[in-house]
Amino acid sequence: MSNLLAVDLGLKAGFAHYDRAGRLLAYRSQNYGKPARLKRGAHGVLAEHPTLDWIVLEGDRDLADAWRTEAKRRGMRSGWIQAHAWRKRLLNPSQRRSGSDAKEAAGELARKVIAWSDAPAPTALRHDAAEAICIGLWAVLDLGWLDRLPPELR
Repeated sequence: MSNLLAVDLGLKAGFAHYDRAGRLLAYRSQNYGKPARLKRGAHGVLAEHPTLDWIVLEGDRDLADAWRTEAKRRGMRSGWIQAHAWRKRLLNPSQRRSGSDAKEAAGELARKVIAWSDAPAPTALRHDAAEAICIGLWAVLDLGWLDRLPPELR
């Protein structure tokens, strides 16, 4: 069964793990503190998910390279997108007026994805994890794992 990991790259990174049916399995945030720790983190995070076929990264290309290299070493496919790509597909124009508007809308959409997927409800949902959930949703739509956005997520 195919699985996908979406990563919102940054010193405070977000992760979202999806199955082939387009459902969110797990999500979390990780504070790496330093770029070198984030780059080294790729090995450990990908080792936690041995069934991954895809990793989709959003953020700094320099940070993404370490993740793409580790993914290739493991025989996984990888992709890199910019925030405006997933935001354009998933958020309406009024939600994309500013970065803070987009982050707030991503949080709302992420909570809907969590509920729709029957994933554990968060005690607190950091914006990096919320954005990783949205990146992953964009990816499962782009890959055709979901043919359209479910009505519950609109």
